[in-house]
Amino acid sequence: MKKVLFIIVISLFFISCKKEKSTVEASPAAAESNSSPTDQDIIDAYTYLYGRYLVIQQENHDINVEKVGYNKIKYNPLGSAQFVKLNVPKIEGRYYTAQILDGWGEVIVNINERNFPKTPYGKFALVLKGSNPTIPSGAVKIELPSEKAKMLARVELKGTSATAKKLQEQFTFTVPDGIKIAPPITIPDFSPKAPIAGEIFDKVEEVLNSYPDVMPKAKEYQEKAIIVGVYAKTDEKTKAHVDEVVKTKAIPAFLAGAKGFGTQKGGWSVSYVAGKFGDDIMARDIINYGGLWANQIEEAIYFVGLTDSNKELLSGDKVYEIKFAKDQLPDAFVNAFWSITLYSVPDYRVVDNKLKRYNLNNVSGLKKNPDGSLSIWLASSLPKNAIESNWLPTPAGKGFALTMRMYVSKKPVLDGQWFPAPIEQIK
Repeated sequence: MKKVLFIIVISLFFISCKKEKSTVEASPAAAESNSSPTDQDIIDAYTYLYGRYLVIQQENHDINVEKVGYNKIKYNPLGSAQFVKLNVPKIEGRYYTAQILDGWGEVIVNINERNFPKTPYGKFALVLKGSNPTIPSGAVKIELPSEKAKMLARVELKGTSATAKKLQEQFTFTVPDGIKIAPPITIPDFSPKAPIAGEIFDKVEEVLNSYPDVMPKAKEYQEKAIIVGVYAKTDEKTKAHVDEVVKTKAIPAFLAGAKGFGTQKGGWSVSYVAGKFGDDIMARDIINYGGLWANQIEEAIYFVGLTDSNKELLSGDKVYEIKFAKDQLPDAFVNAFWSITLYSVPDYRVVDNKLKRYNLNNVSGLKKNPDGSLSIWLASSLPKNAIESNWLPTPAGKGFALTMRMYVSKKPVLDGQWFPAPIEQIK
């Protein structure tokens, strides 16, 4: 894509050692044939597992479709071993972070000057928690909860794209050879239009054992999931019952939760729990569903726009204006940068257009209105009286969604006092 504000480096780590893994096993209660879960137990168990399934789905896509591979940066494929040595280049005067996430979409750590002020760049040894391999001299040790983790390194496109690209390519891995990497768990195909249903319980213990969960109530939800899994395998009748509850109650509950998620205003919604979810399984599902690999709010806050200010779904057949008042310009409320990106629905992919313009941001050369306000225009063709540089093309005849990202937001954004200007339909 051209004119994006940051470049993303995507990789999957794999480390190995002889440390024994803990396993999630069925309790005596779950093993009893007369353990019949309530409908609410089935709903809770489904909601809990769905967040992990979304990550597994992405891992399968990365490995089997995109062919990214493990321990590989797209431009520099490497091997695998007891630890991964990550080199972060010296970056000054622009936003960057090396964000590392676990198998449930929770942030493990961000490597940058805010979290590592004494060592914001250089060598970092990524080590399996509980192991003690010999790491390179001078490397900062970072413990990972399991053998796999996800990293996204973001570098702001400040100045020229060539400079940012050069910095991007200075993120490197050093990984010895010799370790066989377990492939992703095979799961049924599913999509936003055709969500996974009762078959989510077919491999409960394999899925739960595939990655530890930091959620405080994880054990409680895992117990429910195992009970439901055992119950579903009792006979065809119980299997059909679980499937029915999932389709008629669990999935509708999730979709309703997603529709009314977070704090809403002017067509925008926002959650202040992204990246670290506590015990909120619904929030984790919704974030993994609509914006997998979201960062913590201290790094980035994501405002999602699915409707206009009148709560009507966004359409490429209509014209919208987002008008920031002079004293509410987003530039003044971030310490790094901001952007507004347009996506297709329900698959959340960037929408192609003749301008190859997929987002607008603080370095897009946006022009202010005479009164000092800032208007962003959304339409399939340039609206009358709109400024061309401030126009984000929409897909004619189709719905779309917006995501406004505020990187290293200032206190008014973090406290919920600042919100993006409403998405107003222009007749």
